[in-house]
Amino acid sequence: MHDPAEPLGEASDQRRQGRARVLGAIRRAGAIARVDIARETGISAATVTALTAELLSEGLIERIVPEDRAGTTRRGRPREALKLRGAARLMAGVKVSHRVITVLLVDFEGTELGGHEVPRAEIASSPEALADAIIAATAGACAAIGRALPELSGLCVGLAGHVDGVRGHVHWSSALDRRGVDFAPVLATRAPCPVFLENDANLVAKAEQLFGRGRGVDDFLVITVQHGIGAGIVVDGQLHRGARGCSGELGHIKVTVGGALCQCGQRGCLEAYAGGHGLSARASEAGFPGLDIDGLRAAEAAGNPAIIDILTEARRHFATSLANIVTVFDPGLLILAVETRGTHPLCTPDVLDAVRRRSLSVDAPPTEIIVHAGGDRMWAEGAAAYAIERVEALAVERRPLTQTA
Repeated sequence: MHDPAEPLGEASDQRRQGRARVLGAIRRAGAIARVDIARETGISAATVTALTAELLSEGLIERIVPEDRAGTTRRGRPREALKLRGAARLMAGVKVSHRVITVLLVDFEGTELGGHEVPRAEIASSPEALADAIIAATAGACAAIGRALPELSGLCVGLAGHVDGVRGHVHWSSALDRRGVDFAPVLATRAPCPVFLENDANLVAKAEQLFGRGRGVDDFLVITVQHGIGAGIVVDGQLHRGARGCSGELGHIKVTVGGALCQCGQRGCLEAYAGGHGLSARASEAGFPGLDIDGLRAAEAAGNPAIIDILTEARRHFATSLANIVTVFDPGLLILAVETRGTHPLCTPDVLDAVRRRSLSVDAPPTEIIVHAGGDRMWAEGAAAYAIERVEALAVERRPLTQTA
């Protein structure tokens, strides 16, 4: 058997894959017996026994007696089950939004341990200032549950914008005051653990895939509607990032030639008409400065003709753009993840009906469309879910939990 003190860098791919499949089976089941792991994964019973012995010795899983067998009077020894050991790892998911930094702490099972939210001092920060703010917010979250920052096993940060998560590079984000930033290394110099960076829409898609409505769905889309508009795309069970890590930038498709100036620097983007920033900017141009989504909704309800026109145009562009992406990807599920609580003015029943009418119609059930209004917490949950996935991958390979892991 492989020495538990050594990383699996030189071990066979077969053993690494076996560890990953066993951990995956345990995570999906919650609690599962070795014989059922063997049945589900197709790995021999002897190999399952050896692999689970390794995982037990490393403290990643633990033995339990399932509740339906505990305390029974049946003869014989109750069948032992295995589950993930939540205390094995502590991870943080961070969402950087327009106004606040939201932190969610979870254990290895994905159980929430605590949350923390702090206001941002500025809309666009230098990389160093933003990294400092993220670490300070995360340290505050740890302290709130009686833990210390060095106890973290992984930190994942979600940013809006054009983010290459694989490289840890930010091509552009409204959270930063400059373009072309290798932001993950800046964070890594301040963090006690591996740092992961990802586009926030991809993180919501990952949360839905691991814990939400996307579980068991091979092909689905998550459209995030907040300060900007993004898309997380899952194809054949895998997150689609694109060659430059910028797949899913729905907010920056062009809905008109020229047109309104977008915060990305181009004109005619969907986000310039339907994103929170674009809607507020257009309302300001019409003589109604300072309106957020709630303010726009209230002004429309009061019969303000200028705001009605702005929202009508936004809904038309939004519905058409959604119909186009549904036609291109043919997902089984479309999730609209909105930042605000309650009904978002772009996610009304009329808009959803327009998406269905404008999408390609075939002799089969249409794409299911649901609206998930979870606020900034939803994005933080996605970051935490991605941190779990990446830290589990490090555990599979027995790689050290350092900044360079």
